[in-house]
Amino acid sequence: MIKLIDLLENKILVPRRSPEERSKNFLIATQKKIQQYIKGGSKGDLDLGNTPITTLPPGLKVGGDLDLRNTPITSLPQGLTVGGYLNLSNTSITSLPQGLKVDDGLYLRDTPISKNNKIQQIKQMVPGVKGSIYLK
Repeated sequence: MIKLIDLLENKILVPRRSPEERSKNFLIATQKKIQQYIKGGSKGDLDLGNTPITTLPPGLKVGGDLDLRNTPITSLPQGLTVGGYLNLSNTSITSLPQGLKVDDGLYLRDTPISKNNKIQQIKQMVPGVKGSIYLK
Protein backbone atom coordinates (compact mmCIF):
# COMPACT_ATOMS: atom_id res chain seq x y z
CA MET A 1 0.00 0.00 0.00
CA ILE A 2 1.29 3.48 -0.89
CA LYS A 3 1.15 5.92 1.96
CA LEU A 4 0.60 9.64 1.45
CA ILE A 5 3.65 10.42 3.55
CA ASP A 6 5.81 8.40 1.12
CA LEU A 7 4.48 10.46 -1.80
CA LEU A 8 5.06 13.74 0.01
CA GLU A 9 8.58 12.78 1.00
CA ASN A 10 9.27 11.82 -2.62
CA LYS A 11 10.18 8.25 -1.75
CA ILE A 12 8.04 6.80 -4.52
CA LEU A 13 7.76 9.48 -7.21
CA VAL A 14 11.30 10.20 -8.35
CA PRO A 15 11.70 12.59 -11.28
CA ARG A 16 13.34 10.97 -14.28
CA ARG A 17 15.14 14.12 -15.37
CA SER A 18 16.49 17.10 -13.53
CA PRO A 19 15.06 20.55 -14.32
CA GLU A 20 18.39 21.47 -15.94
CA GLU A 21 18.24 18.43 -18.22
CA ARG A 22 14.62 19.17 -19.18
CA SER A 23 15.54 22.78 -19.97
CA LYS A 24 18.52 21.68 -22.09
CA ASN A 25 16.36 19.20 -24.02
CA PHE A 26 13.68 21.88 -24.57
CA LEU A 27 16.32 24.23 -26.02
CA ILE A 28 17.62 21.49 -28.33
CA ALA A 29 14.06 20.79 -29.52
CA THR A 30 13.51 24.51 -30.14
CA GLN A 31 16.70 24.77 -32.19
CA LYS A 32 15.64 21.73 -34.23
CA LYS A 33 12.28 23.40 -34.84
CA ILE A 34 14.06 26.44 -36.31
CA GLN A 35 16.26 24.27 -38.54
CA GLN A 36 13.23 22.33 -39.80
CA TYR A 37 11.45 25.60 -40.50
CA ILE A 38 14.39 26.82 -42.59
CA LYS A 39 14.70 23.48 -44.43
CA GLY A 40 10.96 23.66 -45.15
CA GLY A 41 11.45 26.90 -47.06
CA SER A 42 10.66 29.32 -44.19
CA LYS A 43 6.97 29.27 -45.07
CA GLY A 44 4.25 30.21 -42.64
CA ASP A 45 4.53 31.25 -39.02
CA LEU A 46 7.37 30.44 -36.64
CA ASP A 47 6.07 30.23 -33.08
CA LEU A 48 8.89 30.19 -30.53
CA GLY A 49 6.91 31.86 -27.76
CA ASN A 50 7.49 30.53 -24.24
CA THR A 51 10.63 28.63 -25.26
CA PRO A 52 14.18 28.98 -23.87
CA ILE A 53 15.53 30.40 -27.16
CA THR A 54 18.32 32.94 -26.69
CA THR A 55 19.55 33.46 -30.27
CA LEU A 56 18.34 33.16 -33.85
CA PRO A 57 20.40 32.23 -36.92
CA PRO A 58 21.86 35.16 -38.89
CA GLY A 59 19.84 36.31 -41.89
CA LEU A 60 16.70 34.43 -40.80
CA LYS A 61 13.70 35.01 -43.05
CA VAL A 62 10.25 34.19 -41.70
CA GLY A 63 7.44 33.94 -44.24
CA GLY A 64 4.68 34.67 -41.76
CA ASP A 65 4.58 35.75 -38.13
CA LEU A 66 7.50 35.34 -35.71
CA ASP A 67 6.45 34.93 -32.10
CA LEU A 68 9.21 35.29 -29.50
CA ARG A 69 7.08 36.47 -26.58
CA ASN A 70 8.04 35.31 -23.10
CA THR A 71 11.51 34.12 -24.12
CA PRO A 72 14.95 35.03 -22.72
CA ILE A 73 16.15 36.35 -26.10
CA THR A 74 18.10 39.63 -25.79
CA SER A 75 19.04 40.46 -29.38
CA LEU A 76 18.04 39.71 -32.96
CA PRO A 77 20.31 38.88 -35.90
CA GLN A 78 21.23 41.41 -38.58
CA GLY A 79 19.04 41.11 -41.66
CA LEU A 80 16.06 39.50 -39.91
CA THR A 81 13.02 39.62 -42.22
CA VAL A 82 9.49 38.83 -41.03
CA GLY A 83 6.60 38.60 -43.51
CA GLY A 84 3.93 39.07 -40.82
CA TYR A 85 4.13 40.43 -37.29
CA LEU A 86 7.04 40.19 -34.86
CA ASN A 87 6.07 39.67 -31.23
CA LEU A 88 8.83 40.49 -28.73
CA SER A 89 6.51 41.14 -25.79
CA ASN A 90 7.88 40.28 -22.37
CA THR A 91 11.45 39.68 -23.55
CA SER A 92 14.73 41.29 -22.55
CA ILE A 93 15.34 42.81 -25.99
CA THR A 94 17.44 45.93 -25.53
CA SER A 95 18.04 46.89 -29.17
CA LEU A 96 16.76 46.18 -32.66
CA PRO A 97 19.13 45.31 -35.51
CA GLN A 98 19.76 47.51 -38.51
CA GLY A 99 17.99 46.18 -41.54
CA LEU A 100 15.13 44.63 -39.56
CA LYS A 101 12.14 44.21 -41.88
CA VAL A 102 8.66 43.50 -40.56
CA ASP A 103 5.67 43.60 -42.91
CA ASP A 104 3.07 43.80 -40.14
CA GLY A 105 3.08 44.95 -36.51
CA LEU A 106 5.98 45.01 -34.08
CA TYR A 107 4.96 44.14 -30.51
CA LEU A 108 7.32 45.41 -27.81
CA ARG A 109 5.13 45.38 -24.68
CA ASP A 110 7.07 44.89 -21.42
CA THR A 111 10.54 45.13 -22.96
CA PRO A 112 13.45 47.42 -22.10
CA ILE A 113 12.94 49.05 -25.52
CA SER A 114 9.32 49.93 -24.76
CA LYS A 115 10.24 51.36 -21.39
CA ASN A 116 13.13 53.50 -22.67
CA ASN A 117 11.81 54.73 -26.05
CA LYS A 118 8.79 56.32 -27.64
CA ILE A 119 7.20 54.99 -30.82
CA GLN A 120 8.78 57.73 -32.93
CA GLN A 121 12.27 56.82 -31.68
CA ILE A 122 11.69 53.17 -32.47
CA LYS A 123 10.42 54.00 -35.96
CA GLN A 124 13.69 55.86 -36.58
CA MET A 125 15.67 52.84 -35.33
CA VAL A 126 13.86 50.39 -37.61
CA PRO A 127 12.40 52.08 -40.68
CA GLY A 128 11.84 48.61 -42.19
CA VAL A 129 8.77 48.04 -40.00
CA LYS A 130 5.77 48.63 -42.26
CA GLY A 131 3.03 48.00 -39.69
CA SER A 132 2.24 49.60 -36.38
CA ILE A 133 4.52 49.48 -33.35
CA TYR A 134 2.85 48.45 -30.09
CA LEU A 135 4.42 49.39 -26.79
CA LYS A 136 1.43 48.65 -24.52
